[in-house]
This record gives sequence, structure tokens and C-alpha cells, in this order.
Amino acid sequence: MSNTKKVAVVTGAAQGIGLKIAERLFKDGFSVALVDFNEEGAKKAAASLKAEGQEAIAFKADVSDRENVFNVLRSVVEYFGEFNVLVNNAGLGPMTPIDTVTPEQFSQVIGVNIGGVFWGIQAALEQFEKLGHGGKIINATSQAGVEGNKGLSLYSSTKFAVRGLTQVAARDLAEKGITVNAYAPGIVETPMMEGIAIKLAKENNQPEEWGWKQFTDQITLKRLSKPEDVANVVSFLAGSDSDYITGQTIIVDGGMRFH
Repeated sequence: MSNTKKVAVVTGAAQGIGLKIAERLFKDGFSVALVDFNEEGAKKAAASLKAEGQEAIAFKADVSDRENVFNVLRSVVEYFGEFNVLVNNAGLGPMTPIDTVTPEQFSQVIGVNIGGVFWGIQAALEQFEKLGHGGKIINATSQAGVEGNKGLSLYSSTKFAVRGLTQVAARDLAEKGITVNAYAPGIVETPMMEGIAIKLAKENNQPEEWGWKQFTDQITLKRLSKPEDVANVVSFLAGSDSDYITGQTIIVDGGMRFH
């Protein structure tokens, strides 16, 4: 068992935003469990994080599988003897115009984007109660969960759902000393967004750069977000400076939309 004092779990941590969140929380002094369906990617990322008094370990998980999520959280607590923050970051973001959605796509995206958050909240609650203290749960929603985005019927729908779930969980779990918040990235330079930009460009017989420009033209700051921009917000939500904040979604989109 580790002697670590602060422990964070990040799902979808093998690449993109999740990886940068894991790296930032590690920098903030947390030991981190990197959870991803891509086990090799998670292991490689964990091996790169080294600091005295801290550890990073990797777990493979399908977050749409409730028992899988519960087992990972139990293993984290068994290993570290502590658990303080869960970042439900794992998600899928396919381009899905309404008339193209198949039952298989529907089940997969709903299962990961909503199920993964729901099971994560339940599993975190179980461990916080066993440890006898509260904690922080931080969920990934999206700018597309604040305003519906054309062609993203499944993704937008699930991210709206995560915002609602975050608010309900915040009310339900407050008496247990648990805060629940969310972060809503805009257009971030990640492999997932690259795929969307390429597909958009191809559908319009344009080069990849055209696909990216359709996004930057909507951003007040006129630049794409870096994963680190999102990780900075999660760092705040995971720390003590956010202790009096719960049920909120912080939009990190460079001014695409004002609310």
C-alpha cells in the first residue's frame, strides 16, 4: 500500500485532454490512477510521471461497464489507501447527423458518455463512504452540451445529460461532503477533434485546414484550445480553492458562447 496523501483518478487518460489532466494533477501533488480502454497508452503515460512521494499507475477499463468501473475504484483504494478526486473524462465524439444514427452507435455513445459518468459517480461514492470522508467528482461535458451543435446529435445529447446529472449529483451528495462539478471544453486540439475536422472537410471537398477554420472562426479568442487549457480548470476544481463550488459547469471555449 502506498503512503500517498492525495489520490486522483482520471478516466480517458491515455491521450488528449485526459492525459494533460493527469499530468497537471500529478504536478499539483496528487498520485494519479490513469484509466483508459487503451491499456498500453495508459501504462506509457503513467510511466512518464515520476516524483518523490507520488505515484502514477494505470488501469484498463471500459467505463460503460458498471462492474468494471467499480472494480477499478476498489483497486485504486486498495493500492493507495486513499482516494480524493474522480475526473470522469472518458468520452466518444462521433459525427452523427440524426438520420445516420444506428442502434449500435446509440448504445455505445450513451454507454460511455453517460453511463461512464453515472457509474463513476456511484463507484466514487462507495469509496468515499468507505474511507469516511468526502471528495470531489469532476465530469466532462462540452460546449456542445451547452448549445446543440449541428451533426453531433449523440455527442451533444449526452453532454447535455452530463450537465443535468452533475447538478442532480451535487444536490444529492452535498450532505456527504462531496462536490460535483463539470468542465465544458470548446474546440480542443485532440485526436478526437482532429477526426471531426477531417471528416467535416472531406464531406465538403475541402482540405483539412478548412475543417479546423470552421471552428476557429466561431471562437472569440481566434485560436483553438490546447488540452492544457482544460487541465488548468480541472486543477482548480480538484483543489481546495473550489471547495465552495458545486453543481456548476465551467465553460472553457475561448468565448465561443457567453452564458
